[in-house]
Amino acid sequence: MPYSADVVVVGGGAMGSAAARALARRGRQVTLLERFEPGHVNGASHGASRNFNVSYADPTYVAMLAEALPAWRELEQETGHGLLDLVGIVNHGANPAFAEVKRALDGAGIPAEFLPPAEAGRRWPGIRFDREVLYNREAGRLHADRAVAALQRSAVDHGAEVVHGRRVLGLEVLGDDEVRLRVENTASGAVETIVARRVVITVGAWTTKLLTGIVPLPRLVVTQEQPAHFRVLDDTVAWPGFNHAPDTDDADYGFWPSPVYGMFTPGQGVKAGWHGVGPRTDPDSRTFSPEPVQLAELQRYAREWLPGVDPQDFVPISCTYTTSPDSNFVLDAVGPVIVGAGFSGHGFKFTPTVGRILADLADGVSSAPRAFALDARR
Repeated sequence: MPYSADVVVVGGGAMGSAAARALARRGRQVTLLERFEPGHVNGASHGASRNFNVSYADPTYVAMLAEALPAWRELEQETGHGLLDLVGIVNHGANPAFAEVKRALDGAGIPAEFLPPAEAGRRWPGIRFDREVLYNREAGRLHADRAVAALQRSAVDHGAEVVHGRRVLGLEVLGDDEVRLRVENTASGAVETIVARRVVITVGAWTTKLLTGIVPLPRLVVTQEQPAHFRVLDDTVAWPGFNHAPDTDDADYGFWPSPVYGMFTPGQGVKAGWHGVGPRTDPDSRTFSPEPVQLAELQRYAREWLPGVDPQDFVPISCTYTTSPDSNFVLDAVGPVIVGAGFSGHGFKFTPTVGRILADLADGVSSAPRAFALDARR
């Protein structure tokens, strides 16, 4: 006999775990299915650090940030996990949107200030600055692994069932309140059927594989991103998070494939990486090995712009981005199928807000911005 459920969430990374938690807190019967075991490194939600960067001009994202910060603090208080360190973030380089960003943050009551490069260099000598810096003190660093664990613990505490080692092989929409899922036990190979009233799909790089032909997905490009942790030279130096935009008219930036992001990860060094320009990949056949040209360019960046690290002493990292055509998220529903995808390398900070939006969609509330729609309405 098929197993019946109210809501099944497929994919137990950050977004799926947040959706399961939000639904469970509303009293919904929730089952969260995750293909891999806890702490796996196959997707986009692992590791010890993500930037909590608030430098957005778009009012939609600014409002989501304003909701996310207290929600992270609430999750910390509930679970006893320290998740968010407000070490600040510095945004520098040739970004013409900085003035617009500051106006948007001022309007939302999120602190932002401009600093001359000499003052920024005095405060953070591990980074070289060559022009005005936009500094956000209520920004910083999230611990990704702890965040996922805390979200799942809270979901379970509120009555959700969280099951690892379950791969959804396919799903079929049978009606407005009925979805049938074929689910494989990855340890035994046994396949069972689950029938749910609603299904929330948050499988990251596997979204297109699972949902093609079921909902009208935008084009989602999966890349293997390749940051690295560089050893710091002085453990007493303070490190904010950072985002660095290139000047396309300046030859000194000619080797850059994209802007750079980074942060200090305690115990591992300074993480730095190119944004969204890694090689395209199939999530089931990744190499996990860095592309040598981009790695050499990243070392050069560290040598020229991060005087506080050793560019020769580093550990490569591998993760995936799933990027939409406009880098906006995909948060939408078609009948009983709710989709959270396309977080485009900048979604983690918004996790509690995304979980709430996905829960709203599962409850039939249209709270997602139109820019996040599945189809041509984007």
